[in-house]
Amino acid sequence: MSFQHSPDDGLSAYGWDAGLEQSFASHRAAGLVPARVVGVDRGACDVITESGPLRAGLALPETPDPLSSPCTGDWAALRHGRTPELVALLARRSVIVRSSASRSSYGQALAANVDTAVLAVSLGSPLNPSRIERLLALAWESGALPVIVLTKSDRSADPGQAVTAIAEFAPGVEIITTSAATGQGMDTLTAAITGTAVLLGPSGAGKSTLGNALLGTEVLETGAVRAQDGKGRHTTVRRRLVPLPGGGVLIDTPGLRGVGLQDAGEGLRQVFADIEELARQCRFADCGHDSEPGCAVQAAITSGDLNERRLDSYRKLQRENAWAGSRSDARLRAQHDDRKKAITRSLRETYAFRDRQRRS
Repeated sequence: MSFQHSPDDGLSAYGWDAGLEQSFASHRAAGLVPARVVGVDRGACDVITESGPLRAGLALPETPDPLSSPCTGDWAALRHGRTPELVALLARRSVIVRSSASRSSYGQALAANVDTAVLAVSLGSPLNPSRIERLLALAWESGALPVIVLTKSDRSADPGQAVTAIAEFAPGVEIITTSAATGQGMDTLTAAITGTAVLLGPSGAGKSTLGNALLGTEVLETGAVRAQDGKGRHTTVRRRLVPLPGGGVLIDTPGLRGVGLQDAGEGLRQVFADIEELARQCRFADCGHDSEPGCAVQAAITSGDLNERRLDSYRKLQRENAWAGSRSDARLRAQHDDRKKAITRSLRETYAFRDRQRRS
């Protein structure tokens, strides 16, 4: 089936647009067709194409970097045949990356080409500002627009108190109070979501229940949470992409036990813009915001305009991000050294061969 340049084609419902079509021109000339990755598992992908869903193998260049592998939300070039295969990935417009769960120097892509990052925060559990700041840094760094969604409002005596508390450390971010049980806030959330949306948050935050409410059907598996701490089991075990009834698509993700930052400097500057602005008012450019004279950050803490917890969180996340960056730098240096050693070995072998040729 040939691709029809029409707003009514199947792929447009999954985000295909004129810009993607233009970038795909060389692939289409080579007889390839566009596909969006719906899910990845066991070395293969579930994809949606202009002719419908397919199971596709991978014929991509080998690389040790997992960020170069397909992830849910990617656009790819697919080659038809007895076994359909993805042969190339299109450049990502955005990608949500955290540090690898294996603690390697590589990052892990959670979702690609995301427009809206829905950060699920359960009102059935104690508020965790530091976790929310981490999720915000992850979202801002990706290029997606974060929206904080308070779930399970029917279990909270005063949801407004949580909104006020979060607004203090998430200025400019839309906060929507919802209840999948009563339907509260679902219309507002639906209006706030544009394009491709991803659900992020810990297990038990109500992501899948929220997703089902958005989808209008029980598509995503849900599970109960422990009463003592509000934590849930990982009922979502893989990332998957599904179309929303009102337009756009939704990516559900497993609960995040840990949200390690990876090259998230810009995201941190966005999350802690208030501290960044105060730091520019300090007397010394290299102020450590401890006991230096003329420190605007410490002055704001003393006056009550800045919470000391927030400064502690900023410092912790900066250290973590710098550490992740140092691991990446060390890996790149090692790769550079390995390449130099390989070139040196090759030259030595060439010179030795020439020397033997002259002597013979």
